[in-house]
Parts: sequence; C-alpha cells; structure tokens
Amino acid sequence: MATSSPLSGTTSSRSATFSHCGGSISRLIHFTTRYNNIRRRKSSSNFFFATPSDLRRSLSVKNVSSQPGQILKDEEDPVDLGSFTPDSASIASSIKYHAEFTPLFSPERFELPKAYFATAQSVRDALIIHWNATYDYYEKMNVKQAYYLSMEFLQGRALLNAIGNLELTGAYGEALSKLGHNLENVAWQEPDAALGNGGLGRLASCFLDSLATLNYPAWGYGLRYKYGLFKQLITKDGQEEVAENWLEMGNPWEIVRNDVLYPIKFYGKVVTGSDGKKHWIGGEDIKAVAYDVPIPGYKTKTTINLRLWSTKVPSEDLDLYAFNAGEHTKAIEDQVNAEKICYILYPGDESMEGKILRLKQQYTLCSASLQDIIACFERRSGGHVNWEEFPEKVAVQMNDTHPTLCIPELMRIFMDLKGMSWKEAWQITQRTVAYTNHTVLPEALEKWSLELMQKLLPRHVEIIELIDEELINDIVSEYGTSDPVLLEKKLNSMRILENFDLPASIADIFVKPKESSVSDLSEEPEISEVAPTDEEPEISEVAPTDEEPEISEVAPTDEEPEISEVAPTDEEDELEEKDMPKKKAVDPEPVPILPKMVRMANLCVVGGHAVNGVAEIHSEIVKKDVFNDFYKLWPKKFQNKTNGVTPRRWVRFCNPDLSNIITKWIGTEDWVRDTDKFAELRKFADNDDLQKQWRAAKRSNKNKVVSFIKEKTGYSVSPDAMFDIQVKRIHEYKRQLLNILGIVYRYKKMKEMSPEERKAQFVPRVCIFGGKAFATYVQAKRIVKLITDVGTTINHDSEIGDLLKVVFVPDYNVTVAELLIPASELSQHISTAGMEASGTSNMKFAMNGCILIGTLDGANVEIREEVGEDNFFLFGAEAHEIARLRKERAEGKFEPDVRFEEVKEFVRSGVFGPYNYDELMASLEGNEGYGCADYFLVGKDFPSYIECQDKVNEAYRDQKRWTRMSILNTAGSYKFSSDRTIHEYAREIWNIEPVELR
Repeated sequence: MATSSPLSGTTSSRSATFSHCGGSISRLIHFTTRYNNIRRRKSSSNFFFATPSDLRRSLSVKNVSSQPGQILKDEEDPVDLGSFTPDSASIASSIKYHAEFTPLFSPERFELPKAYFATAQSVRDALIIHWNATYDYYEKMNVKQAYYLSMEFLQGRALLNAIGNLELTGAYGEALSKLGHNLENVAWQEPDAALGNGGLGRLASCFLDSLATLNYPAWGYGLRYKYGLFKQLITKDGQEEVAENWLEMGNPWEIVRNDVLYPIKFYGKVVTGSDGKKHWIGGEDIKAVAYDVPIPGYKTKTTINLRLWSTKVPSEDLDLYAFNAGEHTKAIEDQVNAEKICYILYPGDESMEGKILRLKQQYTLCSASLQDIIACFERRSGGHVNWEEFPEKVAVQMNDTHPTLCIPELMRIFMDLKGMSWKEAWQITQRTVAYTNHTVLPEALEKWSLELMQKLLPRHVEIIELIDEELINDIVSEYGTSDPVLLEKKLNSMRILENFDLPASIADIFVKPKESSVSDLSEEPEISEVAPTDEEPEISEVAPTDEEPEISEVAPTDEEPEISEVAPTDEEDELEEKDMPKKKAVDPEPVPILPKMVRMANLCVVGGHAVNGVAEIHSEIVKKDVFNDFYKLWPKKFQNKTNGVTPRRWVRFCNPDLSNIITKWIGTEDWVRDTDKFAELRKFADNDDLQKQWRAAKRSNKNKVVSFIKEKTGYSVSPDAMFDIQVKRIHEYKRQLLNILGIVYRYKKMKEMSPEERKAQFVPRVCIFGGKAFATYVQAKRIVKLITDVGTTINHDSEIGDLLKVVFVPDYNVTVAELLIPASELSQHISTAGMEASGTSNMKFAMNGCILIGTLDGANVEIREEVGEDNFFLFGAEAHEIARLRKERAEGKFEPDVRFEEVKEFVRSGVFGPYNYDELMASLEGNEGYGCADYFLVGKDFPSYIECQDKVNEAYRDQKRWTRMSILNTAGSYKFSSDRTIHEYAREIWNIEPVELR
C-alpha cells in the first residue's frame, strides 16, 4: 500500500528524552510537551501525536529531593496524556506517519516488514510517554530501586506483548486492517531478540514483566548481543549453527543513549599512589554504551527499563597509518577487540581466547551497570551523598554466578574512587548484593583461573584475596583451632580461592611435627594434608599479553558442560611393593600441582546478604549439600524463591481461546494479575459444557501447530493425535535421550504387532522436540542427530502412518514456544532427580492445561502437589536415591532391564540410518569411567518410564478424564506466577515497595 498521502499528525513523544540514571549531573533535566488548545479538541484521536503547530516544547529544570517520599510539584503541571484513549483512526494515522517519516524501507510499497516497523514505532511512542513519566516519578520520590543483572534476557517478540499490556490489541488490529494488513501477519515479521538461550534468560524476562505490572521500581541490566547464541539449522547431519540476524534491519524497540557511556579497563597493573590509594593503570580501555528497551506493565502506566550494554572504542583508535599502509587487520584491531565482547552469547571457551572473552563479557556487564547505578544514586542524593544510605536505595540481584564480579567491582569503586575504608566498603557491599543460585551440580558451579584473572583484572584479584582472607578469619573465629582436621575441611570447602596457600598465621596450625629422624625407607612418604604450597610469583603488575596458560575451568551454568569433563577418579594408583627389596627406597609419586582457581559461587555467598534457590527441593539441596558449610555458618542468608512465569505472555496473549474460557467461567479477567483465581476452575472440572469448550480450544491450537510443522519441517501430522512435547535446551541431564529411546521402544513394539494390535495398544501420538545443543557439546548434538534420524525413519513408515510421528522443530525460541505450549497435551519434564534447579517450562505447560510426565525434580515437586497426584504422571528414582544408585553402578551391581538392552541394539542395528551411534550408546554402558556408566541414570529409569507411558495411553483414551486432568492442571498452576515470586523477592530480599504513577 502506498503511503504518499500527507499525514495529519506527528508524534509528540518522539522527541521526548528519557530521564535515565546514567549521567553524572545532580539535576534532573525534564523535557515536557505542552499542547495548545488541547481542550478544544473534539476527539482523543491525537493521543500519540499532535501537529507541529499545536506543539510548544518547554524545558523545565527541577532539583531532585534527597528526602524519601517527598513529592515535588512541577512549576507547570504537564497535561495528563494517559487520560486519552487512542482509537483505530489515530493509530492508523500514527502508523502511516512512521511509514513515511521514520522510514527504513523504500517509499513505493507498504509491505509486511515496513508495516511491522511502522507499527512498532507507533507503539513505542506510547511507551515513551509512560517510560519517561515512570522514571521522572522515581527521581522525585528518590525511592529504593532493584537492579537485576543477568547475562541473558530471553524476551521474545515485543509487539503483541506491548499492545496487550497497553490494552490496545483490538484498536491496532482495526488500524492495520484499514491499512490492508492483518495484525497477526505483521507481528510475525518481528524477529525474536537474541539475548538469551534457556530458562535463565526467560525467567529474567518474566521477572521484568512482573516488576512493571506490580509497579515495583526496578531495572534490568544485560548485554546487547549482536549475533545472539546462534540460529539452529537441522540438516541431514543434525544440528548446524549460523549467526543470528535479529539486528540486521534494526530494532525499533531500543533507544541508544549516546550520552550514557562508561570506561571499562582490562589488563594493566596496580600501583600505589602517594596518597596511599590503589590505582589501576595502563592496559586496554574500551567504552560501554547504553541501549534502552521499554518494559511495559499490564494495565498500568509503569514502564520500566532494560538497559543493554554495547562495547566500542573511540574513532580515533583506528590506526589510519597502518590502514593506509595496507595493514588493515592491525589498523582495526582495537575496534574488533572491543566490539566482539558483545558479538556472541556464551562464546566457546575451550580456547584461552574464548575464556578471556567470556570473562570480559562478565566484567563489562558488572562494571558498566554498577557505574550507572552509582551515578544514579549520587544524582538522586542531590549533592549530599551519604554512602551509608546506599543499601537503603539500591538492591543488586545477581542472576546466577555470571555477575559475580559485581562484588569486587563495587569494592574497587568504593575504595579506589570514593575513598572508603575496607570495612566501610565491605559492609555496604554485603548489604547491597544478593545472589540467586541456579544449579545444584558442583561441576557446573563457575570457576575461573586465578592466573587468567590476575592478568585481565589485577585489581580485582587483590580484592578477592582480601575477601578470602576475611572469610578465613570468619571460619577460624567460628570453629576455633582446637580441631585442625575439622578446620581444614571447612577451609577447603568454603574458601573462594581454591588450591591457594593459606595465610601464614593460619598455615602454622596445620604444620605437623617431625616424628623421627629415622624413617622406614620402604614406606611411601606421607603427603601433607595441606593444600599445595608451591608459590607462584605475584602477578599484580602484568602487562597485556595474548598468550595465556592453558588452564581449564568449568564453563558457566547456562550451557551446563558435560559432567564427564570432570575426571571421576577418586583414587590414586598404589605402588606395587611386594617384589621390591626392602632396603631400596621407593621414589614417591610426585604431588600434582593443581591449578589455582576462583570459585565464583563461594564469592557470591560470602559477598551477598541473601542466597536463594529457585524451587523448594532445590533450595533444600543448596542448604544440605551444595553450600552446606556456608548454611551452617550463616543460616539466615539462605532462602527459597520458587520460580514463576508471567501469565500475561504465557496464557493471556499466547492462548486467547483458553483465556476467554477462563474469564467466562471464573467471571472476571482479574486472573491476569491474580492467578489465585485459577483455583476457582476446580469446581467446574466435571462440567460437560466447560469440558467441551476446553477441548475445542485445544483443538484450535493444535490445528495451528499442524500448519506450523508442515511449513517448518515438511511433515504432515494429525490433530487427532496426542501432542507429546519436550522443548528445552538439549542436555544429558534433561534426558531427551530417555524420551527418544522410549519412542524407539514404542516403534519397535509397533513393528512387531499387527495393525489391529497396534491400534488396541497405542493411542496416536505426535512427539515434538525442540531446543538447542551448545555448539561445542558433542554428546548433546549426537542426541539431536538421533532424534532427527528416528523421525525420518518413523515418519516415512507407511505401516505406522499417523499412529506415531516424531518431529524436531528447528531453532526453538520464545515465539515457537508461544505456539507449541497452548497446543500441548502431554509435556515431558524428565530430568534426573536432583539435577534440575527448577524449570519454568513445566509451569507454562501446566498453566495451559497440559499434563506433565516427570520425575520428582525441580518445580515438578511443587506442581504435582498443587495440581494433585492423580493429575501428574510420575516415574523414576528420587533425588535422595541418586548417590546410592551411582555407587551401586560403580560397584557393578546394576542389572539393566532387558527392554533397555533391546532398544540400544535396535539403535545400533542401523534401522535409523548409517550414522554410528556407538559412542552415544556407550555412554549408557559400563560401570565407571570417563563418558560412560550412565551418569544420568537413563537405564535405571527406563523401565519405570515406559510403564508410566502405558498409563498415559490409558488416560488419554478416556477424553472426559483427560480433560478433567487438564482443567485441574490450569486450576492448580496459580502458585507459579512470576508475580508471586517477585512479591517475595521485593519483600524478603530487596526491601522495595510498589510505586504507582498517579
């Protein structure tokens, strides 16, 4: 559609500036827009814009009060634009304006991509009004604010969520219809923001939605990844990765803040000045620049901010001399080194360069965010900064261990730049920072090479060493020195610095007296229990270097490295002495020099005032196992905050058919902000009318998925079949392997039966998988390959037909989830018990009336309690049994089920193609050793799993029973709203209060 006709309006909010917390000024500069003759307007159609002749901009500068709760009155009260409700005509005019005057496409046509950008820019205009008003109000009130730091924010598409929260879905649908387009088709033009990968990032995004909806003063901080994690392609070879292209055409939701940038330093050295202060000098300097994204709340004016950092160096750092001499790569080296920090989410870290890049990412997030937070605090203090009040105005939440460097960075700023003493800085830091743990796997708790960190962040290592010393003193003070064995055990478990010398005053406690000058040379000398004491030279003044020692560390939890990366052996080989002459001395085995590491999770626990798990069972494991010694020392630090998901995105907007049914039967739409009302569905669970409507909504959603699968994979599936879905990051502990081996077993049995026997024993199923395997995680990629090979064979087997289909949906993301989850009937959450911290997809499925099959792991435990044991398909070993079962396996006591052995042989037989699956199957065999012994207990749980699947078949045949179970899953999911979780964080960790715009 052409857009050459003149438009009647321009946006009044495009030129408004957002009152960000980024400058160093102590006054708030607030731009307001005043409308002339606004009362004479006959309609509200100019909500988004007014003609230029109707506008007069005025600049008012007002002081910011440092007194909490004090309200300042503007010299001139701005017009309350929120009192106007836009109609479809004004929205259409706004869209046409942006298509013509903020174009990203040629003017001749108004096709879908152009329609999307113009529509998004129109919505952003409305958000900017509320965005500015929100932080103007926070500045006036000088409220305490929470800051949520996360390496991931898996936002998904923003358009439908934003207009839904603004209650403008209908108006935008009508407006686009007038312009020749359908809202749904326009929304599909938006790429998913590639800022996350799995549950960690999606949780952070749900939290931002709840914070805005509940009117809590808060910001999110992350990194602006240019190429995301990767875009997943499924080929005949399995998974392949290509770079994300989500920013290729620009992002209409973000606003770059060119005036908000902070210096970030790497390498260099630490010197002591004449004033006695430490100075970090030299090295590599870059800048972090802010990109802001508005996060609107539902049915509220509150619009909070997600600030993402991008990295660069000034233009003058381009080496023109080298460039003109033909040394182009050398000339742009500084630019590339700076910009690549924000290229990729979780770059591969098997190389030293990869490790350096990961650590640079984490430090950039921490340093830029804290500098920004401190600048905001200083400005809001109105020139009278009292640092003791910092924890009363600021709450910093670290989402997993990636932002751990917040602790030493905050200490560095306080001591080196603000002149505080160690004691002052430490007390303020501990009162400000809190930590959320997301893993119970000791192997996945993040560690960094001390030597690498000394080179890259020398000042921070000095601070970490002092924090470690502070911790040692606390431990000695608590346990005393009378029991050296106990004390040594505590120190080895709790210290931040691993394999690092103890301070001399403490090391003396463990020095053993010499027993005799005469020793039996036939015996191996005793090895001291003290950690290795080989001293390494101080590296506090290290110049930048490209060469780093090859010291391996455990990868961050978000890709959860293979557990087999940690050597499983606990015993050293013993010397055979029986054939040796007694008079000869035996040379002792050399004591291995273990790498010195920084244990980031321990630093989080020590440096923060609160530590929380994310499900009841997870929090108990954290207290009893992962951080048991810390829990005994500081029991009040530890809390549980069971995760939740936003019911806006995950029910109201992605499943409108079900939403309308819930509203009709409950009698109100209040459930969108108060999911406790879900429970009222229980009394209608057996109602025939509700069940009929419920099934119709599910069928409608399944039809959409049928079309989607055909488009994305070419496979045709039947909506009459049960939709059995497992969509999550591919990892061995999540046990997609158990699922696909169960499908192989089902297929094998079908092939052994007559057509009549098959129909009698099995209900038709479409088994849908989705999720990404980390690019360097070989075993996970083998699992993807197996799933796709099994699908290729089964889906082309005419004997089986629609009785069984297997589909792997490529490039699973939030948008795909919003399509699959409403259509799901059975969802698999089958991780090895005790290994999933919480999970949040299980909550989304339950809210949408999907029945879960799973183990007692993570939030499954609480979901089963709420929805009822009869409405959850349970199988498998429990968390308290896992250690014993692994021990029995190592002792050779495990006897695999004959059906499990049959399935492995069937896979090896070549029926699913020529790919060699010996290594994948071998991981399920043997009793001990690297990469084998079935660490995740697939074989142990296999019999229980396939027997539980028989119960699923039986229940699905009775559709009245199945629908009742579905309704009760939605009714029982009320607890799992992120609104409930955020209320708990706000009340019990952050100590913040809602601030509603008036």
